[in-house]
Amino acid sequence: MSRRSLLRGGVGTFGASLLGGLALPVAGCGGDSGGKVNAPDALMRSVSFSSMAAPNLTLPADMATTKVGSTMTVNFTNNTKQDFKLAYQPFFMTGDRVPDGAGGTTLAGGYYDIYGQAIIDSTVVGKERQYFSDSPDGTTLLTVPGAKVSGVKGNTVFAVVQFEYTSMAQDGTTGMYGKLPSPIAVLTLDQNPTTGKLTLVKYHNVDTSAVHGLWITCGASLSPWGTHLSSEEYEPNAFTAASDAQFKAFSQNLYGSESQANPYHYGHIPEVTVNVDGTASVKKHYCLGRISHELVQVMPDMRTVLMGDDATNSGLFVFVADTEKDLSAGTLYVAKVGSGFSLDPKAAPAALTWVKLGKATSAEIHRLANTLQPTDIMDVKTADPLDAGYTKVNANGKTEWIKLVPGMEKAAAFLETHRYAALVGASMGFSKMEGTTVNIKDKVAYSALQNCVASMVTGNKYNTPGNGVSIPTALNAGAVMALNLQGGLSDTLGTAINSVWMPKDIKALLTGQDMVADALGNTANPEKIANPDNLKFSEKMRTLFIGEDSSQHVNNFLWSYNIDTQVLSRIMSIPAGGESTGLHAVDEINGWTYIMSNFQHAGDWGGIHSIVKTTLDPLIKANYKDKAGAAVGYLTADPVQTRLTKG
Repeated sequence: MSRRSLLRGGVGTFGASLLGGLALPVAGCGGDSGGKVNAPDALMRSVSFSSMAAPNLTLPADMATTKVGSTMTVNFTNNTKQDFKLAYQPFFMTGDRVPDGAGGTTLAGGYYDIYGQAIIDSTVVGKERQYFSDSPDGTTLLTVPGAKVSGVKGNTVFAVVQFEYTSMAQDGTTGMYGKLPSPIAVLTLDQNPTTGKLTLVKYHNVDTSAVHGLWITCGASLSPWGTHLSSEEYEPNAFTAASDAQFKAFSQNLYGSESQANPYHYGHIPEVTVNVDGTASVKKHYCLGRISHELVQVMPDMRTVLMGDDATNSGLFVFVADTEKDLSAGTLYVAKVGSGFSLDPKAAPAALTWVKLGKATSAEIHRLANTLQPTDIMDVKTADPLDAGYTKVNANGKTEWIKLVPGMEKAAAFLETHRYAALVGASMGFSKMEGTTVNIKDKVAYSALQNCVASMVTGNKYNTPGNGVSIPTALNAGAVMALNLQGGLSDTLGTAINSVWMPKDIKALLTGQDMVADALGNTANPEKIANPDNLKFSEKMRTLFIGEDSSQHVNNFLWSYNIDTQVLSRIMSIPAGGESTGLHAVDEINGWTYIMSNFQHAGDWGGIHSIVKTTLDPLIKANYKDKAGAAVGYLTADPVQTRLTKG
């Protein structure tokens, strides 16, 4: 194979799999003599990535596919180096028939109702078919002690993949966003112990009926104890759910009834535990706040959880669990931003203080979700009631007037989290705070602001004066923020916070740059990030990986940013109109390192695509099942040389 994983070279060697599975040696290397592995005579010193050019209409085919043109360079302590040409390798495309592990096949990305029955797209008469997703998202790669799955010849590795939504029914006109219960699957992968290559052996669709099905599963992360932490984004509005066409369609597709789904069952954190046979179980944690969960990042203490909140008027939330490796009980906090908040990377950081929203168990909040109506918790007005008993707040991109029902503080904190956080004076001013990740060595977390608009801009109707989040002008292209972490902090009432991984301040690390549309249609500088979404950090490579969800770049990109050298490199280009998703960096599995990634909704055209659409639309349709399919995969490497001994 010309696109293959690098042959493993010896003691301490690990592979790096970028955007789906790259096996590269970057920890060290050793010679092999007669099958006996010698001690390494050169260790990895640093890793860098060359920056590929952005594709353009000179080669339209490159804009209509996953284009990789980067080289990864491993520098060794003996002043030598090795180069690896990167390439993308999918496991499958959604809509493919893939092995089910029992001698048959199943539909990749297929949708099922609460009863385990396939949900059928009947929008084209005579071509009825099961719905499948064009939007794979959060992906984790993991191992399970004692795993044994039929068909695996090498090492047994699992990937958990969730599917956020499907864009359209097959008629091409019926929008399906948020109308189907999100599937989640376990992939059993056969890891070649010699090359690190991953091959799909079994696809298992996880039964989510015990947790009321899943709602718009977006980003994901791997917990330190080896479980897949999913997400439910854009929590449904409980006050309007009964009349909301989207939520009624979701309920109909899930239960066969427009009115059976309970909005308070969604907007939480599902946790998937993989079994030794490649099946899995799922539970939801209802005590981490009902917000627009993009993904969560658990800190090394296995208790502190930093959360992305992908909404307008979003906040920075942290959950501190009572017990290690157990998210079923703990305390929820939300940040207040001090003076000096800025998007200038040269500016000093703004201090953060923490408001305690409440302490709860998942079980008790689930009971409240089962029994309470929204009006039992608070009264919400959309126009000024001219009543001093109500408080004006900005929440979820709307201005509302809220009055809390006495005694309902806990229910409000955990089921109406956005509204309650605004009510108690938190800084609910961010716009689309998405991916989060952590640099353990430096004790720094990173959070993506997909854009910096609306609620963040001074004078905007959704900006709350005095909440600390205020910039003079919008930055549509967004930013990546850095948050220093420490212990010894107390909440705003003076009570100590039981964590040594709390964010103490926030400042800009990287920003995009808005511009007048160029000849291709880009409205953000293509040589900088735009609308960052997925973030993952590799400790061993000292590299922050950044995936875009941009309406300003004609093609979205995957970037690497070396924290030490501060070099930003474009690694991969996503098919035009698509989004970079599913990013996950794993420093070591059985001696190999992997970085996983997917993409969503190729050919989802916006205004910036007017120049390229006519040329690219037929190419993308041909590549991706008439735009209904999307890839789940990883980056592989072509080494310049295959022997890693460094003398």
